[in-house]
Amino acid sequence: MSGGSHVLRTYEGVAALPIEIEDYELERLELAVSSGFTRVTTVVHLRGGGEEGVGEDVTYAAAEHDAPPRIPLAGAYGSLAELSTWLGGSELFRDPPEHAAFSSYRRWAYESAALDLALKQAGRSLTDALARAPRPVRFVVSMRLGDPPSLEPVLRWLELYPGLGFKLDPTPDWDSKLVAELVATGAVESVDLKGAYRGTVVDNPADPGLYRLVAEGFPNAWIEDPDLSDSAAARALDDHRARITWDAPIHSVADIEALPFPPRMLNVKPSRFGSVEALLDAYDYCQANGIRTYGGGQFELGPGRGQIQYLASLFSPNEPNDVAPGGFNSGAARAGLPASPLEPRPAPAGFRWVEA
Repeated sequence: MSGGSHVLRTYEGVAALPIEIEDYELERLELAVSSGFTRVTTVVHLRGGGEEGVGEDVTYAAAEHDAPPRIPLAGAYGSLAELSTWLGGSELFRDPPEHAAFSSYRRWAYESAALDLALKQAGRSLTDALARAPRPVRFVVSMRLGDPPSLEPVLRWLELYPGLGFKLDPTPDWDSKLVAELVATGAVESVDLKGAYRGTVVDNPADPGLYRLVAEGFPNAWIEDPDLSDSAAARALDDHRARITWDAPIHSVADIEALPFPPRMLNVKPSRFGSVEALLDAYDYCQANGIRTYGGGQFELGPGRGQIQYLASLFSPNEPNDVAPGGFNSGAARAGLPASPLEPRPAPAGFRWVEA
């Protein structure tokens, strides 16, 4: 792995774990988020040696969760690395998925379940295997502000949780008045321009005026995923490059190295990397090269949410992690949710975050 001195790969802490799989089960989860969107995910339950490991497939196309193909997983593997290599060569979809990233999402479901199972069979926790102590996880709430956009959702959350931070998705109908009102809250930690998405419901084409508005209006916020292929949009951000961070394009160390300039911060979404090895190598690369990271999620409905909180507790506990408990993403503001920061809740064994 390139980029700075490196002695021991973090992956070596788990790569040699043996694992035995006897059978597995798939569990469909769904949540009606709005009148136009029902989130569907699939939980992978791997079983063997009297233990169970879980992971979550966050593929966004609901139809892909209807009848996923069965794969011949049963067997004893000499190491987690051996199983990972086998998964990398397996067909996890009946037909090529609509977006290439979906293949990584599904592989991550099996890989994270395998990591959980291998650790449980060894009687070890991820913190023990990686020799990292979990720390309280600071999180922000990610949202759009409606159509037309309004300050009200932010104010309602702040009334219940003073000090809560936000990761907001600016849209072309934002104006200077709204930006000034948001700035006055002091709660906006990052703005996600979503300029790297193509062919999705959240596509947000480059808008030089919007880019300039939010970059100048939020001088201390991180600016995520601008579309710098648009020359006018790129010029609008020329003086703000130190605050540009990336999410959607990042699936590997090679993707980090291919960025137009070295970043100071990256949004690391574990499911984008597909394999445990690729994810842990990315953490290593960022640490070796002075790149900060914050955790990100994919609207997980099940155990995947706890797993991204677990990883954030080990690798980016003090950053604006987009790993809020599910209640913050599933409707209007309500009381009784865990406040930031989240206290560490690793299970005694496995890759499992114990729910509060």
